This record gives sequence, C-alpha cells and structure tokens, in this order.
Amino acid sequence: MKTKTTKKTKAAVVDRDHALHLLRSMIRIRRLEEKCAELYSAMKIRGFLHLYDGEEAVAVGVLEALTLDDAVVATYREHGHALIRGLSAGCILAEMYGKQEGCSRGRGGSMHLFDAKTRLYGGNAIVGGGLPIAVGLALADKMQKRPHVTCCFFGDGAVAEGEFHESMNLASLWKLPVLFICENNLYAMGTALKYTQAVRDLARKAASYDVASAAVDGMDVLAVEAAAKKAVEAVRSGEGPHFLECLTYRFRAHSMFDPELYRSKAEVEEWKKRCPIETFIQRLKSEGLMSDADLEEIERDIAREINEAVAFAEACTWEPLEDLTRFVYSERRIP
Repeated sequence: MKTKTTKKTKAAVVDRDHALHLLRSMIRIRRLEEKCAELYSAMKIRGFLHLYDGEEAVAVGVLEALTLDDAVVATYREHGHALIRGLSAGCILAEMYGKQEGCSRGRGGSMHLFDAKTRLYGGNAIVGGGLPIAVGLALADKMQKRPHVTCCFFGDGAVAEGEFHESMNLASLWKLPVLFICENNLYAMGTALKYTQAVRDLARKAASYDVASAAVDGMDVLAVEAAAKKAVEAVRSGEGPHFLECLTYRFRAHSMFDPELYRSKAEVEEWKKRCPIETFIQRLKSEGLMSDADLEEIERDIAREINEAVAFAEACTWEPLEDLTRFVYSERRIP
C-alpha cells in the first residue's frame, strides 16, 4: 500500500520574485473574499456564499504545480481557485451579481463558477459531486493519450460520501492521472471531523485504495507547493492517482447563513495565529525577501483590481427576459 504521511513538512524559502508572487496570490484571494462578504451584506450578492479566508495557501500552492492544459474541479468554496486559475475578479463578481457577463452568464452564482477556456470545471454545489467528474475527465485524457492532469479539490466532508470511495477505487483501478486534494478544514459544515470519521487520518482512507497518499500543512504555501509539485510530477509520469490531504482551517463560518454555534471563538482565534498570509509575510521579512514597501505595493495593486472588479460588475447587464428559457432543452409542457 502506497502511503506516506508528512503532516509537518516545512519547505525551504524560494527566490524573492516567486515568494512575492505566492504572497500576492494569497492576498488577492483574501481581499476578494472580504469584498464578497461586504457586497453580500449590502445585498448586491444573493443566494448562498461560502468564503475561503484562511485556506488560501492550499489553492495557491496546488495551482502553482499545474499547467494551463490541466483540468481543475473544485467545490462550492471555489472563488479563490477560479481567481488564481485565471478568471478575472470582475468576471467572478459579475457572476455572483447574476449578470450575464459573469463566467456562467449569471446563472450559476457563487457555487457554480465555470470556465472552459481555463479548464475550470466547477464550482460544484453537491458535496463530493466533483469527484466523479474528475475521474471522467482523467479517463478521457488517458483514452486520448493526452499528458494532462486533473486536479480535484474537495473538503473533509466529502470523504464520508459514496462518491469518494467509488472515485478512489476507479481512479486506482484504471490508473488515472488525477490529483485528489482534500482541503481538510476539520468541519463538514457544522459537524467536527471527530464526530463523522472513525479514522481521522484521511490520507489512510485513500491509501486503502492503493492510491499514493500524503498529508501536508495546508497553512504553509511553500509546503503545499512542494508537495503538490511532487505529486503532479508522479501523476504526469504515469504513476496513477495521488491524494494530498491539506490540513487547513476556514476563519469564517461555513456560509453567510451559518450562525457558527459549533465551535468556539477561542478556537478560531488560535487558528488565526497560523494565518497563511501573515505567517508567510513574517517569514519573508525575517529572511530579507520583502520589505514594508513591497507589501504596500501589493496591497495597493490589489485594492485597485478589486475596485475595478466591483465597478465592472455594477456596470454589467442583466440577462434579457426573452432569454429566460435559453438552455432549457425540453419543450414538453405539463397540462
């Protein structure tokens, strides 16, 4: 059984330009999510909204390991993945506003960001729903002999779903080029992992299907990047699927509707001390790789980007009424 656990991997700091690139990427996600929370409170964004604050190192570290030809399948907490994958902040906000210039013409909203050009196949609202999609994409690549990797993100709650076990089994059986990324933030909605999983070492579950598995500190962007690159190289070389458990934590409630009665404020504050952005800033400063001026420039650029994105979304157009039945393929009418 191919099992390897490296929960406290600490990667070496890379060169300055790459380090600042990683930092900028994480801050872009954080500032976009903060703006989304603000716009939701102002009722500009409606419906469900699940934010990613605290988990930025996972999306940034993993996506750095992929090429633009690789496919990405995400969960309903996917704004950060979409942004780093290449969707503009304006396109993302337009979608959440429900405007037709959004990536899904405003029909998908927060949980269904999709963009075929960047091979981002969701945004999937169903827990575990992206797993069989990823298996299908990887099977297609293998049958067509394309040297691509499909990267599938999902939470710890998905590990309790049947789709997880079916997907692990088929991916292993057919030796498919899939990288499974479990964003383990310790809670499936409002239920702690200890109440739902008899075996809480989730990498062991994937390993039971003979899938090469490892665990990594999901609050350390360099550790995630190093682990993801190693796994992607193995998958791309034909070694079959790999599973990476990223131990992380969301700083906000499950969704904007969540009263968050299932965990203490003290627990959240304790995890915030390990904020992937703040700890990375401290690390870069201590190693002489960035200055306060660098951080100010990054924040200034991102603030401009977010402001322009909001202005874009505000100026976008609603889909016309005559398009209401567009993409509805059945003309059958019930008497």
